[in-house]
Amino acid sequence: MKNFNDLSEREILAVAISAEEEDGRIYMSFAEDLGERYPDSAKLFQKMADEEKTHRHLLLETYERNFGENLPPIRRSDVKGFLRRRPVWLTKNLTLDTIRKEAEIMEFEAQRFYSKAAEQATNVGVRKLLGDLAEAERAHGDLATRLSDTLLTTDARDEEDKTRKRMFVLQYVQPGLAGLMDGSVSTLAPLFAAAFATHQNWQTFLVGLAASIGAGISMGFAEALSDDGSLTGRGSPWLRGGICGLMTTLGGLGHTIPYLVPDSWQNAFWIATAIAGVVVFIELWAIAYIRARYMDTPFLQAVFQIVLGGAIVLAVGIVIGAA
Repeated sequence: MKNFNDLSEREILAVAISAEEEDGRIYMSFAEDLGERYPDSAKLFQKMADEEKTHRHLLLETYERNFGENLPPIRRSDVKGFLRRRPVWLTKNLTLDTIRKEAEIMEFEAQRFYSKAAEQATNVGVRKLLGDLAEAERAHGDLATRLSDTLLTTDARDEEDKTRKRMFVLQYVQPGLAGLMDGSVSTLAPLFAAAFATHQNWQTFLVGLAASIGAGISMGFAEALSDDGSLTGRGSPWLRGGICGLMTTLGGLGHTIPYLVPDSWQNAFWIATAIAGVVVFIELWAIAYIRARYMDTPFLQAVFQIVLGGAIVLAVGIVIGAA
């Protein structure tokens, strides 16, 4: 990689041209990705892509006037000092905040590059152009703000807020809730069956731990492999799978941890079981609340489905363990 200070004016202009072309394509990619979900924000990034195209034409004209038509094959990745960023633009269904943050980084990097390049240039025309582009990139953030104010009306912002909430539910709440429900309910029977069969806290804890981790792994893979998110807009399958698996494990561990009460304590089994029972009660009501809050399920219906179902599974585990 070349040091920035070692670049000639010809190479500086070549890097700038390739950078403007790349940034324009990235903004177009953002606009396409946001087109269906956030059409007004997509227009904003379309405008920014048009700005990058204008900058590229100015740079090309200056380059051809000073150095001819042949561009040296040098890009930002060949020069030390540029920010190393993950190519998030290759990922579909990014959140709007992630895309806007990425755009801010891009504009900051471009402004810094042009300011430093203008200081290094000796040709008056090249120096002036680079300085003007530095100012343009500095103002690009203001442009984005102005365009946001123009394009993103109150109704558009409200609509995008609704879309953002829907995406949050699809990508985070739904897999997390599915995991929490499975972990909290499916582990009740084996845990309490082991508890009432052995009356030993440590053995019961091991059964609950194994059931929780096993259920987490199973649910995580099932969620990740069920939908790649390309059509449903539910985001990265591995992110959803991770959330689902983690919440499944946590749901099972909630009422497993009380069985860490040492067996040497007096009435240790009943103390641990009483605490676990309280935890189960809290878990089931929390799930019912989340279903009512985010999944538009009537609260009483959610209570009936979750609390009653969980109570039945709990009773089954106790009956089998005590048999």
